[in-house]
Amino acid sequence: MSIDLGAEQLIGAQKDNQKIAVEIKSFLPKSSAIYEFHTALGQFINYRATLRQNEPDRILYLAVPVITYNNFFTLEFPQLMVNENQVKLIIYNPEKEVITEWKN
Repeated sequence: MSIDLGAEQLIGAQKDNQKIAVEIKSFLPKSSAIYEFHTALGQFINYRATLRQNEPDRILYLAVPVITYNNFFTLEFPQLMVNENQVKLIIYNPEKEVITEWKN
């Protein structure tokens, strides 16, 4: 996979029999969550459009830390935007380096 439009990390992988791409975001604690969210959402939309052209069978996920998900993504506005833009999420624990939840 050769997409790099400024992602922190974009990786190709497989989940079950599906080809997926994962945009991994760290959402640094000292940054504005809403600013980071706008950036991540914009990149997600751009990557998804590019994938549809180049690899239409690959599904894109946005990976976010569990603390960011619990503190920010559960708020009304981020939920609205995630639903509106059909963002598929992976919630991960950066300390344990494990996926805690998949959200379609």
